[in-house]
Amino acid sequence: MRLEYARCGVSNDGAPTLVFLHEGLGCVALWKDFPERLAQATGCGAFVYSRAGYGRSDPAPLPRPVRFMHEEGLAVLPRVLEAAGIDRFVLVGHSDGASISIIYAGSGAARGLEGLILEAPHVFNEDISQQGIQAAKVAYETTELRRRLQRYHGDNVDCAFWGWNDVWLDPDFRAWNIEEFLPGITVPTLVIQGEADNYGTLEQVRAVERQAGAAVESRILPGCGHSPHAEMPSEALAAMIAFLESWNLTAGGRVPPAT
Repeated sequence: MRLEYARCGVSNDGAPTLVFLHEGLGCVALWKDFPERLAQATGCGAFVYSRAGYGRSDPAPLPRPVRFMHEEGLAVLPRVLEAAGIDRFVLVGHSDGASISIIYAGSGAARGLEGLILEAPHVFNEDISQQGIQAAKVAYETTELRRRLQRYHGDNVDCAFWGWNDVWLDPDFRAWNIEEFLPGITVPTLVIQGEADNYGTLEQVRAVERQAGAAVESRILPGCGHSPHAEMPSEALAAMIAFLESWNLTAGGRVPPAT
């Protein structure tokens, strides 16, 4: 399977690579210039990829299984890192990408991981998640949403949307929960959450704070929705830079990788 990817910046002075994992409707292009801006500000290299069925990656078989994020975190992500030659890194995950990052980080098999940045992570299903995803389904069927997404996903647009929407609305997905992976996280973690997120409440953040096996910092952005890096890029960028600097994860400093 062929996956679309992009690199920007070069890790300087021992800095790790920032590996970006997109949301349920995201891809390389939808990150826009945010990875490059964070890389330039920190002296880290950045690696961004589109999961199968998104952007210009190969299509994915549908329907997605209820455990699709487990498969991405436990089987696919390690192979992506190996293929890209990345051995020291910080994961920057948004929404579903943040959940995949949690699964990988808490699995006990993470090698070379030095930090986590989680935007709007999901660790369990909530009523607000179901309501937001149902509303997205209506929008996809009745508004210009499909056309807008097609600019980024091309022929993958229906695969990207229905692969995400159908599984989240599957009755078996209602009990989806990845809290079991939180105690296995052994690296410093930053959680950024919009206070007005229509896909998740602050209980997601609190669960990470209570249960993660390492230090957790949280930034709650008033007036911000589900995508801090897109809606409040300056605030999100400043929070990420401060976090990486505080843990010596920028050019000129590092912490030992997880073992």
